[in-house]
Amino acid sequence: MTTPKERSAQQSTRFDDRYYQRFYGEGATHDPERIGHIATAVHGMASWWEVRIETVLDVGAGMGMWRDWYVEHHPAVQVRSIDISRHACATWGHERRDISTWKPKRPFDLVVCHSVLQYLDDDRAASAIDHLGAATRCVLYLELPTRSDFRHMVDRERTDLDVHHRTGTWYRRLLGEQFQQAGAGLWVRRGAVPLFELEAAGR
Repeated sequence: MTTPKERSAQQSTRFDDRYYQRFYGEGATHDPERIGHIATAVHGMASWWEVRIETVLDVGAGMGMWRDWYVEHHPAVQVRSIDISRHACATWGHERRDISTWKPKRPFDLVVCHSVLQYLDDDRAASAIDHLGAATRCVLYLELPTRSDFRHMVDRERTDLDVHHRTGTWYRRLLGEQFQQAGAGLWVRRGAVPLFELEAAGR
């Protein structure tokens, strides 16, 4: 049985240059332009909710596209970017952290967790969700595919399928302990952002 440290090391070597060439090269589903669209929307929704974004934590920052968007469009915002991959950290300048075993000492106004949790086994994913809750002062943007998405939504040629295929119910059960779902990948920390009834999903 592998230890959390050993599993973290295995994940680190998985996300090497070949991985980024395969899933983030030409024709990738995520590129700076598309990330710019979602970052603009997330920041705008936070503003609509009167949440002032001054600090951001980018979990699984990869090529650093969220950080770069903030540097260009909101340079006063402090962005902390972390990743488990040695390659990503060395190439794009992140802190090497594993969100399943690490949580920050203080929360951030916005936490971005883009395509991370599906790579973790159940225990590590549950721990990561708990740590995301501790890290989030107001808003979490969460992107990851569920079992249904793998069957019906994703581009199977451009998506890494060697991950954990869990149900949306599994994720919602754990996220719901600390967050309220607002739709479009947005989750708000309970008590931090008041939502109208029809703004909140499943209320």
